[in-house]
Amino acid sequence: MALSDPNLHNNAGHESPQESAISEEATAAEHAGGTWYHPAVSAPEPGPALYTLNDEPRMWGLRRSQWAVITIIVVFTVGAMIYRGLFAHNLQHTSLMFMGLPAVCALLLACAPAAKSATGAVVKGITLVLLVLAPLLGEGWFCILIASPLFYLVGVIVGLIMDSSRRRDKTAMGCVALLALVPACLEGVSPRWTVTRAATVEVRRVVHAPAADVAAALAGGMDVRVPRPLLLRFGFPAPLRSWGNGLGVGAEHGVHFAGAEGAPAGDLHLRVVESLPGYVRLEAVQDGSKLLQWTRWRTSEVSWIALDATHTAVVSRITYDRQLDPAWYFGPLERAAVRGAAGYLLDSNATPVGAR
Repeated sequence: MALSDPNLHNNAGHESPQESAISEEATAAEHAGGTWYHPAVSAPEPGPALYTLNDEPRMWGLRRSQWAVITIIVVFTVGAMIYRGLFAHNLQHTSLMFMGLPAVCALLLACAPAAKSATGAVVKGITLVLLVLAPLLGEGWFCILIASPLFYLVGVIVGLIMDSSRRRDKTAMGCVALLALVPACLEGVSPRWTVTRAATVEVRRVVHAPAADVAAALAGGMDVRVPRPLLLRFGFPAPLRSWGNGLGVGAEHGVHFAGAEGAPAGDLHLRVVESLPGYVRLEAVQDGSKLLQWTRWRTSEVSWIALDATHTAVVSRITYDRQLDPAWYFGPLERAAVRGAAGYLLDSNATPVGAR
C-alpha cells in the first residue's frame, strides 16, 4: 500500500511564481543560444580567450600577415630590378651583387611595418627568397649555396643595426652604421675599388713512373675518365674531352667543358709558350667555358724531375685571376677550387695510365 502526500498531488500541475520566473529565464537563454545557470549554482570558470583572425593587430587597416605578403612582393620586385640592372652593366660578379643586393633587400625587410624584430624578419625573408630562387635556377643552386652565407651575414648585420637603433631611438646613428657598408659593397665596380685579382696555386705529387713516361703523358691530353675531386663535382662544368699535340713551343692543348647553369658547352684553349727539359709552360689563348664565370685562367706550368728510375716528382702551378668579389670571401673559395683543378691535372695528365 503506497502512501502519498496530498500536497504533492495538489501542486503537481502548478508552479510557484518564483519557479515560473526561473523557467522563463532558462527558456530565453536557450533561444538566445547561450547557457543558463541556476543562481544557486556557480558558473564554470571561463577558459582562455580564443585568438581569431579578426583579433590580429592591424596597421593602416592591414593585418600583420598581409603586410608580410606585401613586403615579400616588394623585396622580390626591387631585387629583380637591381639584378637585371647589374647584369645590364656587367656588374654581376662584383660586391654589388653579393653584398649590395642583399643589403637592399635586408633594409626593405627590416623596415616592414609588420616586423617585430628586424633581424628575425631579415633572416626569414632571405630564407624564403633563397628557397624560391634555388629551384628556378637549376644548376645555379650551387652558386646560391656558395653565396648564401654571405647573404645571411649582410642581412644579419643590417638587422642588428636596425634593431639597435630602434631600441636606443637613435635612427641617425643607425644610418651612419649602415653607410659604413657602402664601401664594402662597391668592391670590383671599378679598378680603383678592386682588390688584386691575380693569384697562384701550386700542387706537388710523386708519380710512380719514370720521368720519360711522365713527359709522354703530359704531351697528350688529360684523361677525362679520371674521377674529379669532390669539390669540382658540384656546380663546376665537367671536362668532356681533351687534346694535346706535344710539348714543343707552339703546341696546342685544350679541354672541352660541359655547359652549366643554362650556358652552352665551351672550350679552354692553351698554347705552349716555353719548353725546357723537365719544364713546360702553357698560356690560355681563349676561354669559352663556363669556368670564366669564376676564374680567368692565365698560365699552367708543370715541372718534373726524376727521383729514381721509377719515381718522379711533379709540380703543377696555375696562375689565374679571381672573377668574383668580395676578395675576402670568394678568394679562399676560388683558391680551393683551383688547387683541386691543379691536382686533377696531375692525376689525369701527368700520371701515366699504368701508374694510377
